[in-house]
Amino acid sequence: MILVLLSISIVVAAAVYLSLSRDLFRVVAGLTLLGAATNLIVFASGRFASLTPPLLASVEDAPSAAASNPLVQALVLTAIVISFALLCFSLVLGARLRNAAGSDDIRKLEAAEPPAGEALKPPVLED
Repeated sequence: MILVLLSISIVVAAAVYLSLSRDLFRVVAGLTLLGAATNLIVFASGRFASLTPPLLASVEDAPSAAASNPLVQALVLTAIVISFALLCFSLVLGARLRNAAGSDDIRKLEAAEPPAGEALKPPVLED
């Protein structure tokens, strides 16, 4: 279990490192890794180390405490599909943004934004 926790924390650390990058593609890769780490955390909560199948033929086959939880597996499978669709959308959006702006550097993209006083940009809320 310690090895699983260590590997999840390494994936989260790599995701945060990539998400804080200036390169747009690395930010997208970091967010994808963060989604994968979240899936691993949810999957680890459902006793994936159990060798008993989640669906049993009868109650006498194994005690219910030893069986793995099929709900967690279904939720992770759904999250994987949703994160793949989000990854595809992010890659297409990033490619269009790079083609329109001519660069994938985050700071250059921020410099292309309109100034704070223009009507196109929403006003900044102050406390």
